[in-house]
Amino acid sequence: MNIVGCYLNALGMLCSSGSSVPTIREAMREVTTELTISDDYFAGHPMPLGLYLGELPEISLSGRKWQSRNNRFALAALEQIRCEVAEALNRYGADRVGVVIGTSTSGISDSETAIRQWQQSGSAPSSYDYGMQEMGAPADFVAELLGIEGPCYGISTACSSGAKALASAKRLIGAGICDAVVAGGVDTLCRLTVQGFSSLEAVSDSRCNPMSRNRKGINIGEGAALFLVSRDPRGVELKGVGESSDAYHISAPEPTGAGAVRCMTRALADSGVDAAEIGYINMHGTATLLNDQMESIATEKIFGTGTNCSSTKPFTGHTLGAAGAIEAGICWMVLAPDNEQFLPPHVWDGERDPGLAPIKLVESAAERVESIDYVLSNNFAFGGSNISLILGRAS
Repeated sequence: MNIVGCYLNALGMLCSSGSSVPTIREAMREVTTELTISDDYFAGHPMPLGLYLGELPEISLSGRKWQSRNNRFALAALEQIRCEVAEALNRYGADRVGVVIGTSTSGISDSETAIRQWQQSGSAPSSYDYGMQEMGAPADFVAELLGIEGPCYGISTACSSGAKALASAKRLIGAGICDAVVAGGVDTLCRLTVQGFSSLEAVSDSRCNPMSRNRKGINIGEGAALFLVSRDPRGVELKGVGESSDAYHISAPEPTGAGAVRCMTRALADSGVDAAEIGYINMHGTATLLNDQMESIATEKIFGTGTNCSSTKPFTGHTLGAAGAIEAGICWMVLAPDNEQFLPPHVWDGERDPGLAPIKLVESAAERVESIDYVLSNNFAFGGSNISLILGRAS
């Protein structure tokens, strides 16, 4: 049971669906987003990607190691909440503010370009620094840019990284180590992940189709979501966290959903919220055969068949290390007091797989619902690194 409240006060976000919280929310309401067909990351193999096509800010820091595309994504999200972060720094002091950011690729795309030039010419670009691809680079960048002096570290647990960064922020605040934390996730497209998932035959050649009998796999995406997390009861409350570690297989989920059941159950216990009070579940929903099967089984086991569920990956692609933060951000949109309530729709072909549990999928963003007070967001990563977050309206 929570003793110290933990709140997501402000959110900055960008992904293939838009460059800010309002534009992403509108794209989801209107179901206007299409992924980008490209072979830029796998020559001769065009596929739908959750590419961000908007402008990115320039980085003012002079060191080479800061100048990655991944850090520009982090900066674009940070600028949306910079005033709130500045207020926190002024209120609490730089040593009482932390930074925790999840990523799985960091600046690997910049390294790929440098290695290619090195192979062709014998030397890497003068602008390149190995530090670009370190997993702690986004957190170090934000701390350096803002003069933050509290705990600063990165988390890289594949697809659960961004959500685990929020869990870490909650623990830092609950332990009295920090009064505020900039937390979230950022990941950018690179050849390593696009071609790696292709080699696993996990990538779809069309828009992903979660929970369908015709599902063929994921679409890789990119994006960032950063929150200001504090004790201050504004925005949305991070009510509970549940985690589990299957260690079942390096890439496949535990087929009965046992790990997913454990982390959802633990999140409910940590939050003090009953399963019947959860009004919406943002599913991991990758549209792979095994993930959708085990997640539907686990969801039905705890919540039955009446709780609203959707996967939002058809809007964003699977943003890997940023997915947990972006999807928590989508849940934040559902609950934030300044927003008109809506449910993110489940975009698919409507053809149910009789082999999946018959959970309730949100058919339209216009679907009328009673007031929702609590939502749950799931992320189930490689190696069985699972996490569930429960968010609630700030009282």
